[in-house]
Amino acid sequence: MDVSLFDFDLPDERIALRPASPRDSARLMVVEADGRILHRSLRDLPDYLRAGDAVLVNDTKVFPARLHGQRLRETGPAKIEVLLHQRLAADRYRVLARPARKLAPGDDLQFGSLKARVIARGEDGEAEIAFALSGAALDAAVAAEGEMPLPPYIAGKRKADARDVSDYQTIFARQSGSVAAPTAGLHFTPELFAALKKKGVTREAVTLHVGLGTFLPVTATDTAQHRMHAERAYLDAATAARLNQVHAAGGRIAAVGTTSLRTLESAADSQGLIRPFEGETDIFITPGYRFRAVDLLLTNFHLPRSTLFMLVSALMGLEVMKAAYAEAIAKEYRFYSYGDACLLMPAR
Repeated sequence: MDVSLFDFDLPDERIALRPASPRDSARLMVVEADGRILHRSLRDLPDYLRAGDAVLVNDTKVFPARLHGQRLRETGPAKIEVLLHQRLAADRYRVLARPARKLAPGDDLQFGSLKARVIARGEDGEAEIAFALSGAALDAAVAAEGEMPLPPYIAGKRKADARDVSDYQTIFARQSGSVAAPTAGLHFTPELFAALKKKGVTREAVTLHVGLGTFLPVTATDTAQHRMHAERAYLDAATAARLNQVHAAGGRIAAVGTTSLRTLESAADSQGLIRPFEGETDIFITPGYRFRAVDLLLTNFHLPRSTLFMLVSALMGLEVMKAAYAEAIAKEYRFYSYGDACLLMPAR
């Protein structure tokens, strides 16, 4: 499909730079299968779920993956920034570097007390670097020297600060490894989970470590030409069995965020049976995709031309989502990672 079909105009002031406080006070747009739109609050989410349903969250944890430092050469030090986006070994990462054009194998890097060396340089600003530390010692040093990797549309307007350490993390984050938060999950509070439990809605978790693809725009002109970066995902056998029981009993699975959805769709077979999954997924969902296991989706408002807007258009229909986004802009909803949410309820 032509990527331009997924374009829309978004005023700059609609981009949220801070989350709603408390988290579940964010606005909720409910989009029904026929295109009808309702304007509610996240606290109203239990009204749209019923006993026997399950909400599926991504329990990945964001680590402080952005490092600021210096490239050391005889001609003198130069500033360098790297985003650690894929661990290759106990002491090695694949990174996105800025600036990258002068980076060369053998260059020494210094990030505060943390030393590293460039092993190889790839395309589009990527490089492989080896640190002087490894394993748990490296993890501790990155935690001390790194900062939360806010998305470019926020980081370009303000620096990450102490508030982001908690704001840019879900309350159910458990498994460290992401360079971006599963942002639909940021809206949940203990009170909201308690209300869902009282309604008879269960909570299940998968893990998908959000990677570099979150930061990269779609540069192809046709969706068939776009390559998704693979991300590591896990769904254990016990969780798969419980989710299959939800469907067998007539309940629905509501994915919290596109990462939960992509994990579940990667784990489901052609008949909709959910199987254990451990490995990399590069699933790319565009209109025409037949959904196998997900019934509802809670998600934030996404970038124009992004793979995530393509995904929600596949679930609800492109015209429905364009109309919903136009209304969200007109009604001054807050967009992107720290913004408001929408609950998508397709016909199943």
